[in-house]
Formats: sequence, structure tokens, C-alpha cells
Amino acid sequence: MFAVIMAGGQGARFWPRSRKKRPKQLLDIVGSESMIRQTVDRLLPFVNPEDIYVVTGMEHVEELIGHIPDLPSENIMAEPVGRNTAPCIGLAAMRLKKLDPEGVMAVLPADHVILDKGGFLETLRNACEVAKSGDYIITLGMTPDRPETGYGYIKKGDLTTPLIPLLNKEGSTKRGVVESGLSPTRFEAYHVERFVEKPDRATAEQYVKSGEYLWNAGMFLFKVSTILRAIERYMPELYIGLLRLEPALGTEEQERALNDVYGELPSVSIDYGVMEKADNVLVIPSTFGWNDVGSWTAIDDLLPRDEHGVVAQAEHISIDTKDCIVYSPKKLVATIGVSNLIVVETEDALLICDKSRAQDVKKVVEILEREGRDKYL
Repeated sequence: MFAVIMAGGQGARFWPRSRKKRPKQLLDIVGSESMIRQTVDRLLPFVNPEDIYVVTGMEHVEELIGHIPDLPSENIMAEPVGRNTAPCIGLAAMRLKKLDPEGVMAVLPADHVILDKGGFLETLRNACEVAKSGDYIITLGMTPDRPETGYGYIKKGDLTTPLIPLLNKEGSTKRGVVESGLSPTRFEAYHVERFVEKPDRATAEQYVKSGEYLWNAGMFLFKVSTILRAIERYMPELYIGLLRLEPALGTEEQERALNDVYGELPSVSIDYGVMEKADNVLVIPSTFGWNDVGSWTAIDDLLPRDEHGVVAQAEHISIDTKDCIVYSPKKLVATIGVSNLIVVETEDALLICDKSRAQDVKKVVEILEREGRDKYL
């Protein structure tokens, strides 16, 4: 099995902490280690370091290697320009094709938090067995515990029964199917009926109440050959570009070829380019304490709050303050009579934002880009 970690992107909703040269995945948003370090560490019990690959931006390679020195440096694949998740996954698959075209690759974002590491690894093992058993594209869907408007959703279709090796208590395998009784829930998988975009509150409430929808976590498993065939079928323009790159991948010519070709590839997400079109997509319902840490409000779910609902990563004086997030590693912050605020202080910037507008922090980054104020980016 291979693991491919997608470590591109800036994490603009975490401005002013996240910057172009130091994106979210290189920050210690939750815990003492960076998010990329945490992602690698939870994989290591299941995947060898030499089988973990990372796709990141060219400008982040040097610092990223410093965070994960136990991975071979040649396993860090540098995109000269960001082209969304479909080219990223296709690039990694084409590289892995040279090693084992029938190997299973797990594709995981670098900037997610997973609280139940044991449950995550069990789910990953089970999904890997399903992926090995046939021509399946598998996505992990998180069982929702609240109506969330910040996530996309997956609607479950029919329960499927792929023939798979079921693990027994001793760790050996036995051929069986999902309903065999050997493992009644661990291999539950459904055909995907449809993917849906982030809903409004009322729609999200309906989704959760129905029990038919899962959060789209953006984590996938499939055989290398399976995803390449899907890209060839549904994204022929991308596939042609990947074929141009193939001879150079894993050689000294890789960087030159990427500089020549990668910018010409279509910028499309794997969800839109493949997942929404393919008829062999399965979803495995999962519960392992997942959070995509999409904005500052995610801190509310991941860090301890005081009796007034305040999360403070700062020296903080709180007077009549409720439900606030305060981050200020170097300056004392005092808040009086305020509620539902995000206050983030860095060396050169200060963010004050109503928690209900946390998704709009990226608009600040867009304005800074438009106005050419690069020193704040």
C-alpha cells in the first residue's frame, strides 16, 4: 500500500497565521507538531516511510522536508504551480504506476485532524482490502453528528457486498462478504448516489435527519490502475498531459518535465473531474473524530474551552467575555464585554472577526492579493 499526502494550498481561512511561504499544513494549529507531521505519524503504523509520498508546492519543499525528514526526499513531489486535486492525484498515480500499477494508494489531505488514530487505521485497513478486491474508487464519508454547512455531503446509495478478505481476531484473513457475519459493520460500504455541495442550514438539518448523507472528507483509496483508467475516461486532457510526464517521473528529468508540462494541465478537482461521473464509487461510513480544520472556528471543537466558552492560546484577561477564540503568543490580550469573536495576533497583522464570518477570512487574502500587499501574504 502507498499513501499520498496532498500538501498544496495556502489555508487562506487561517490568515494571518497561514501565509504563502508557511501554509496551514506547516503550522501547529492543534498540538505541538505541524499538521503534516501529525498526518505522517498516524500513517506510520500502517505504511512504511518509503511508501509515503507528498505532493506540495515547489516553494514549500525545503521546509516540508524539515518537518518529515524520515521520508525519502525523492518522495516529495513538487508542483511548480497549483492545479487542484485531480492533477495532483494523477501525478502521484503516474509516479506509483512505475512501482506497482496494482498497488493501492490512499490519498489524504495534509491538514486534517483525526482524534481516534486507532479507528482511523482500522478504517484505512478495511478500505484497503475493499480497494484490492475490485475496480473500486473508495471515499471515506464521515457520519455527521450535527448539521454542518461548511462541508460537502455524500448521499449513500445501495449497500454493496464486495468480495473481500475479512480480518479475524488473529489478524489472518478469510474470504467472505460484507453480510457474512464475520465482521458485521467494519466493511459496510455503499454505492455513492451523488455528491452535493455545501448546503444551507435547513438543508443540512434535513441531510442529518435522513441518515442518508455523510460528510465528504476528501479521503480516497483505489488501485493505481483504477484511478488512472478513470482519469483517462473522464478527463482525457489531463491523462494526455500525465502521459507526457510519465517518462521523466522518478528520474533527474522530473523537475524539468513538471516545469514544462504541469502548468498546461487543467485545474480541476478530483470530485468534479472523476467522482461525480464514475459509476464505481463506493463510500465507507466512518467515525474517527475527523475535522478538516477549515477555519478558525474549528478550534472550538479541538481545544479546551473555559466555563464561558472561550478558547485562549494567549495570555488572556477575560471580563464578561463569552464564546471567543483568542490567539496571541507574544502579547497580552484583554477582552471586555464581547462574545462570538475571533481575535488573532501575529507579528505584523491583527484579525478581529465575528465567528459567524470565519469563512470570509479568505476574502482578506483576496484583497491583499488584488492590492499587491505581498508582505502580508
